Amino acid sequence: MPLVREFASEVFGCSDGKPELNTTQNPDEAVALGAAIQGGILSGDFSDLLLLDVTPLSLGIETFGGLMNVIIPRNTTIPVKRGEAFTTVADYQKDVLIHVLQGEREKAADNWSLGRFTLEFEPQPKGVAKVGVQFEIDADGILHVLARDIKTGNEKIVEMRSAVDVDDDDVQQMIEESVEHAFDDIEERRWIEAKLRAEQTTEATGKGLEAYGGELPEEQRAGIETALADVMALLAEKEKGGTVTAASLKDSNARLDSATQPLAELMMDRVMEQMLEKRGVLPG
Repeated sequence: MPLVREFASEVFGCSDGKPELNTTQNPDEAVALGAAIQGGILSGDFSDLLLLDVTPLSLGIETFGGLMNVIIPRNTTIPVKRGEAFTTVADYQKDVLIHVLQGEREKAADNWSLGRFTLEFEPQPKGVAKVGVQFEIDADGILHVLARDIKTGNEKIVEMRSAVDVDDDDVQQMIEESVEHAFDDIEERRWIEAKLRAEQTTEATGKGLEAYGGELPEEQRAGIETALADVMALLAEKEKGGTVTAASLKDSNARLDSATQPLAELMMDRVMEQMLEKRGVLPG
C-alpha cells in the first residue's frame, strides 16, 4: 500500500503534492467482511445480496514489438466477453501466433503467459488481413480465447486455465511490480510504439525515393533525405545504447512525415494514372 500511495501521489497528486486517497478502509477488515457476507449468502441468511467475482489481473495478448494489448482489464466483473480486431505486420503471412497474457506490465515478457496457439488464415498484404480475437470468461472463471480470420471465417477456440483462481500473493506481487516500474514501463511502451512507426515511415520513404525520387525537385528530395537520415540516426543511436527518448524520435518522425508530403502526392498521382491507363481512360 505505501507503494500505491506514492505512485498515486506522483500521478494524481493535488496541488500541495498530497494524494486524495480514501484510506478509511482497512484491507484486512474488508476481506473478512466480504467472506462473512459470502458465508451468509451460502447459508441462506441473505437472499437479496450477490457477490460477484472479478478478474484479479488484466488479460490480453502479445502484439508486435513485444507489448501487451489488454482486452479485459483488471477488476472486470465476470462472466464477461470482449474482443478486438488486429492486423498483420508482414506481407502474406500464412498464420498468426496468439500469445495470451495475464498481468499489469506493459511488456509481454514481464507478464504471465497463459498459453499460445496458431491460427492459419488467407495470406494478404500487411495491414490488410484482419484477425478478430475474443476473450470470454465464464461463470466458473475459465478463460476461452477465440481467434478468427475475419475474411474467411476460419476460427479456433482454445480453453485456458482459470483467469480468476490466482494466488493472492502472486497477484499482490504483480501489482507491486507494476507500480514500482510504472514510469519505466510507460516510457518503454512509448519508445516501442514510436520505433515501429518510424520503421514503417523510413521503409515507405526509402521505397518512394527509389521509385519516384528522380521526379521531385532537388530541394524537396534533399529535404526528404535529410529528414530520413535524422530518423535513422536516432534509431541507430538507440541500438548502440544511446539515450534517445520516445519523444525525440516521435518529433523527428513527424518532420519526416511533413517532408514526404510532396512525395506521397506524387506517388498517389502515379497510382491514379496507372489505374486510368488500365481502364483505357488515358493512353498507355
